Amino acid sequence: MNDNLYRILSSILFIAISYGIVFLIGNSFEQVNFSESFIYKSWGIIFLIQLVGFIPSFLFKTDHYFDITGGITFLVILFLATQKIINDEPLTLKLTPFFLSSIWAIRLSSFLFLRVKKAGKDIRFDNLKTNFFKFMLSWVVQGFWVFMCLLPLLVISDTKKSNNYIFLLIGIMIWSFGFIFEIISDNQKSRFNSNKNNKGNFIKTGLWSLSRHPNYFGEFILWIGITIIALPYFSGIHYITCLSPAFIYLMLNKISGVNLLEEIGDQRWGDEKSYLDYKKQTPVFFPKLSNLWTKKK
Repeated sequence: MNDNLYRILSSILFIAISYGIVFLIGNSFEQVNFSESFIYKSWGIIFLIQLVGFIPSFLFKTDHYFDITGGITFLVILFLATQKIINDEPLTLKLTPFFLSSIWAIRLSSFLFLRVKKAGKDIRFDNLKTNFFKFMLSWVVQGFWVFMCLLPLLVISDTKKSNNYIFLLIGIMIWSFGFIFEIISDNQKSRFNSNKNNKGNFIKTGLWSLSRHPNYFGEFILWIGITIIALPYFSGIHYITCLSPAFIYLMLNKISGVNLLEEIGDQRWGDEKSYLDYKKQTPVFFPKLSNLWTKKK
């Protein structure tokens, strides 16, 4: 199959899958019409923002605004959802996961934006931003990623149920662990890369000695926390939303994160014994805690 046709069909597939989920969930609310459901409106806004970001980015062949656009998309939907909930139920604990997600979105998008600005480019897009269809697919995938991450919260926005304190507490603890894990991982790599003595080398210390991509692991965990907080609000078809973390895992590992960085790593250090040993001893995603004791011996 022609590469461009493959990317066009892939883009259509991502949009179609997300709309199918919207259709199923949007028609499940007894007191809300599908066209008036928040999940339907949010779906349209998410992909519209990606389109607005993609067009100038492709014209100017820049990747500087990819991550910040993703962050803005998160914050726009979270703001609109928060306003909707406040109008219905002022000062409700239902707002907690929206607050946590906003903190994460602001932190990550600003961190990635500043990192790209400092480096001058995002290496993930070196072979993508000059090809219309490759670059377009990246933006569609980002829209799909935002939608799947926020899916539990979109369901909450259209429900009238009250929160469960046990699920809330457990979810907050899991979210906090993932959030802190991601922050520490990002900061460790930033400090490593800022040291001129490490130029051209790969990081294998700190949390990066437990996992080759600990930042992505932390992100995956925090969204599990958000899903757990949302569980008491689900009923019937809403439980399909529990697949959100699984989709996020697949996105991070097979589509837009780990797989790309692994290819880049193999190209740079694939012939070095130290890198091959690191890959052999350190798992790609889930941390290997036994490495803590191995390092001490």
